Amino acid sequence: MKQLIVTFLFAGMILSAKSQKIAEIKKELATTQDPFGYVKYKLKKKYVIDTITIVSSTSFLGMADSIAYKGKTGKVYGPFKGQNILIKILAKLPNTFYHVSHIVLDTSVFKKQFADSLADNIINRIQTGNTSFETMSGTYSADGVSAAKGGDLGWFVRGVMLPQLDQAIASHKKGELFKVWTPAGLHIVTIKDNPKKDDGFALLLRVIL
Repeated sequence: MKQLIVTFLFAGMILSAKSQKIAEIKKELATTQDPFGYVKYKLKKKYVIDTITIVSSTSFLGMADSIAYKGKTGKVYGPFKGQNILIKILAKLPNTFYHVSHIVLDTSVFKKQFADSLADNIINRIQTGNTSFETMSGTYSADGVSAAKGGDLGWFVRGVMLPQLDQAIASHKKGELFKVWTPAGLHIVTIKDNPKKDDGFALLLRVIL
């Protein structure tokens, strides 16, 4: 029993020393004026430089773009569970983001002429106050993910949507309701907010410990 306690204490001391060392590395990496030289010559560790494009500021595909958007320039993050790396955000650049909601009428289900007529009817009902965009999205939209949110696509970067949709969104203003044909079907779109500039790109330094 005594030997077991000593083993646990020794293991705890090793973990504590390792955590303290990583904390020191993070502090030095965050404050150095030459992060590449620090990693290469002092730490003698491998590193990778990544440019991350932030597609959406409201939903993230993984850890990298989440840190790229939410993290602060110059700060060091990690290490992460299952990934023995540190990440320093070297720089950020802006991009234009849009916030829209849409209803997708699936033209593989509806004939084009019927879809067009249905879209006009839906738009008229929304504009006259007989129903809401959110209700119509839940009833008719083929996009189940956004339909569960009332058609809301959140904030997404310019250029990520289908070209027809992207061009139409750029040419309309907040509050407008309109139709757009794309290969995915007929979209009924409303602009939720004015476009905004936000963090769209991040340069990350990944240090492999």
